Amino acid sequence: MINIQHLNFQYRKQDALFTDLSFQQENGSIVGLLGKNGAGKSTFLKLISGLLKPQLGELRINSFKPFDRLPDFLADIYMVSEEFLFPSITIGLYIKATAPLYPKFDYDKMDKILKEFELNLKSNLNGLSHGQRKKFLIAFALSTNCSLLILDEPTNGLDIPSKSLFRKVLVSSVTEEQLVLISTHQVKDIETIIDKIVVLDEGKIVFNETVFDISQQWQFKTVNSLSGIETPIYQEKCLGGHRILMGADELEETEIDIELLFNAIINKVTLKSESHVI
Repeated sequence: MINIQHLNFQYRKQDALFTDLSFQQENGSIVGLLGKNGAGKSTFLKLISGLLKPQLGELRINSFKPFDRLPDFLADIYMVSEEFLFPSITIGLYIKATAPLYPKFDYDKMDKILKEFELNLKSNLNGLSHGQRKKFLIAFALSTNCSLLILDEPTNGLDIPSKSLFRKVLVSSVTEEQLVLISTHQVKDIETIIDKIVVLDEGKIVFNETVFDISQQWQFKTVNSLSGIETPIYQEKCLGGHRILMGADELEETEIDIELLFNAIINKVTLKSESHVI
């Protein structure tokens, strides 16, 4: 689990990025972390994974202080970075050399996912395309069975069929004992697999809701005209009409439009339902 209490962090010679930041998340969820460029998402992930140290506040992951970098902590967390480098070795040799670092590594799961992704154990990692290397890294991450998986822009570099396969493999691979944190700008790629949405803006968590609660509180529609429609909470013009965000209707539940919701939050629209105000 993630437990952050009153965290402060700033880079040298820059304004504070996080001030009095608090956030808690139990295992058993796939969480989408969203935010504009510069909102602090990458720094947030680096703090959680122990690559950066907060100046003030409490930060614990599964009871460990990440920056201590203790072996038991490192053996139960895996981060797929947006940028990555591999040695010039085969997939099989990479697995043989690094899988033992993760006590819960599942070799059978690894073989299964590699077949799904059409990757060969004998292939040299540096001879693969960027998308193929990304698929291998995702396969390895899922096979570690770490209690915390951090995926930073996991679908960047993947073609459309691979993105669909990524969603299928992820959902079938993770368990209730795990927490998956996905940071992305490609919200359409993850909207069917996440069960919670967290939005980071200007160094603060400005939205933190489960997908279920969102579906119970708000409606998302595309209409030809706003004529005859009660004033929406938020609306955007689109091809052929308008995308609108409205309070929930007990008689109708709509699919969540994460992009529209995100834009409403970033534009500091007050989201209202009968029982909730953000």
